[in-house]
Amino acid sequence: MTTIADIRKTMEAKMDQSIEALKTNLTKVRTGRANPALLDTVHVEYYGSMVPLSQVANVSLLDARTISVQPWEKGMGAKIEKAIRESELGLNPASMGDLIRVPMPPMSEERRREMTKIVRAEGEHAKVAIRNLRRDANEAVKKLVKEKLASEDDQKRAEAEIQKVTDRHIAEIDRLVAAKEQDIMAV
Repeated sequence: MTTIADIRKTMEAKMDQSIEALKTNLTKVRTGRANPALLDTVHVEYYGSMVPLSQVANVSLLDARTISVQPWEKGMGAKIEKAIRESELGLNPASMGDLIRVPMPPMSEERRREMTKIVRAEGEHAKVAIRNLRRDANEAVKKLVKEKLASEDDQKRAEAEIQKVTDRHIAEIDRLVAAKEQDIMAV
């Protein structure tokens, strides 16, 4: 039998997952600064299968605007370079011996505005997910009341608590989006 506490716990866990998903999505949005996490989506062909770049090379920062990729095997350099170039990140890697340098092109004002729109859209998607979870939790509580497993007072308290948790998660989304926008607009 499900209790109001179970419903709240499940909802909160799912909301936390939505926040984590948002954080992951935001790291993929490019800022003017270099960030090794930017290459997390790049996959390289390695002995016949596609593997994440981080499994065939060491990805680190050379400086604020350059990512360095150091392949662990000699023959991987060209494949890694090709994978980065063909990714949708708009990056142009250059190899220097075994080391591959990935400079971050400076972003135009227009590109920065585009990126902030993408960030806001990601934030909006996360908020919709949070609100859907709130609705599901409220419906589950109503169902308990209907089945006489909880009182209407319990329902009022539960809905107030669900709303508090929702507000907290929405505020966290707003904070993440604002921080990312600031990061993008910083020249």
